[in-house]
This record gives sequence, structure tokens and C-alpha cells, in this order.
Amino acid sequence: MKINEKNMVAFATSATPVDREGWLNKRGELNRGYQRRWFVLKGNILFYFDRRGDKEPVGMIVLEGCTIELAEDEEQFGFQIVFHGPNNRNYALAAESQESMEQWMKALACASYDYMKLMVAELQRQLDAAEEETTMVMAPAQSPKAPPRQRHNPFNRSELHHRSQSVRSAPGRTENVPRTRITFRELHNMYGRRILADLNEWRHTRKTVETPLISF
Repeated sequence: MKINEKNMVAFATSATPVDREGWLNKRGELNRGYQRRWFVLKGNILFYFDRRGDKEPVGMIVLEGCTIELAEDEEQFGFQIVFHGPNNRNYALAAESQESMEQWMKALACASYDYMKLMVAELQRQLDAAEEETTMVMAPAQSPKAPPRQRHNPFNRSELHHRSQSVRSAPGRTENVPRTRITFRELHNMYGRRILADLNEWRHTRKTVETPLISF
């Protein structure tokens, strides 16, 4: 369609970043032949000019509610912008090479607002999944808890009886072992001999140290 609104003309030729631009062949609405046009894609609007560098586009296509499809029956490297619904016009375009055609089709398919909404929703889903995984990894592990300490009543006879039974049945203890009786005199003589021997050895060592090395 023709551009008459000044704001759209200003947007088409402004310094707004261009998503893609280049030469394409466009089939006319009345004249079924193809005409070479300079196309500029900005956001979801595709402008086309008679010549590169023109200050005003001859038309524009709003890329909403449409699909980008191959035009197998049309010119080589041809594709179509197909609008779905009654009385909607389709645009037949053709690139100069297979690579250029694929790049244009990809750029146009990703330009619509509906596509951007789908991309934002998918990115949000991936972000939520990544945050959930990070939270699970960074969650502090629960340290093992010690069993509760049991306090025993020392005056509880049942507990005293139980503990005495446990001590008696503990491994390593021998029950009913006969004990040998030793009198105080025997203990005195046993340890007294050791003490006297140590005392005599100490006196002998001291006497040897105190003896002068040279006698006059």
C-alpha cells in the first residue's frame, strides 16, 4: 500500500537500526511482472523504495498475521508473504541467490510481534528453569543431627540394676575370677626393696660426681 502518513515516512528514513536491507524483485499488484525494489526491514515493518537512498518509500508491509513461504511456482529464489483471511493480499518476492533468499525469509519470519512474544515466553521459561536448578544446587544440605541425650536418674533403682547388669555382661570382663590376697607386710617388703635400691644407686652417683678429678 502507498505511504501517506508523515510519521511512517520519517520512521522509514530515520537513523533507527535496520534489521536487514537489500535488493529484491517484487511482483506488482496490477502489473504481474517483477520489478526491482530496495527493501528495508525495521522491526515488524518492511519498507520498499524505487531506488536506494530515496527519501520516501513507495510502500510498506506490516508483518503481522502472515507467514513466509516458498513460492515454488514463481521465479527462481522466490518466496511469498502470505496473509491469512478473506481479501488479504499476498506479496510475491524473489532474491538474487539461494543464500539471500534464506536470509530474507528467516529475517521476515522473525520480525512479527507474535513471534517476539513466543520468543520472550520461551526465554522466560528457560530462565525460570535455570533459577530453579540454581536454587536446588545452592540449598544448604541438612547436617546430621545427634540423637537426643538421655538423662538418667541416679536414684532410679531399675536403671541402677540395668547398668550393673550391663557392666557385668560387658565383653572383656571375666566373672568369678579367684582373687589372691596379699598382706600389708608383703607389699611393704616388695616396694621397700625397690626404693632402697634406687636410693643406694642415687647416693653412689652423687658421690662419684663430687670426687675431685685431680688430687693434690
